[in-house]
Amino acid sequence: MEAQTMKKELAVAVAVALVLFTVLISGVGAWTGEIHGRVVCDVCGDSAVGPEDHVLEGAEVAVLCITKSGEVLNYQAFTNDKGVYTVAETMPESDRWDACLARPISSFHEHCTHLGGGSSGVKFTYSHPSGYSHTVKTFVYQPAIVPAYCI
Repeated sequence: MEAQTMKKELAVAVAVALVLFTVLISGVGAWTGEIHGRVVCDVCGDSAVGPEDHVLEGAEVAVLCITKSGEVLNYQAFTNDKGVYTVAETMPESDRWDACLARPISSFHEHCTHLGGGSSGVKFTYSHPSGYSHTVKTFVYQPAIVPAYCI
């Protein structure tokens, strides 16, 4: 009876080892990339960061990437409470991102809804090794009406 229990435990241990080995082998050649950036409100519309400016939570950003194999991937991201959006993906090395375009879609802030000049989008090649990230320039929104204290 004891020998049979030991055989079962050994069989389970071998099965677990095979599963772990399979998982490790399948991870070979995997690639992980990350793209992130910020979205802010330029309250005075002066294109200068000042104490009145603030990050925009909930702003929508689209990121479109073309992979080395030619596939087009479209991502949708929203900024967190620090105004930062992040897109990340793990894929086979042969399918990794080659070139991307990040562009702001909308701001849900009650006052800061007009896209600032020069914030229409950013094209870039993605040549980072696995595990590294690319930072996109900050996208800027401005209010429709500049507050009186800015004038």
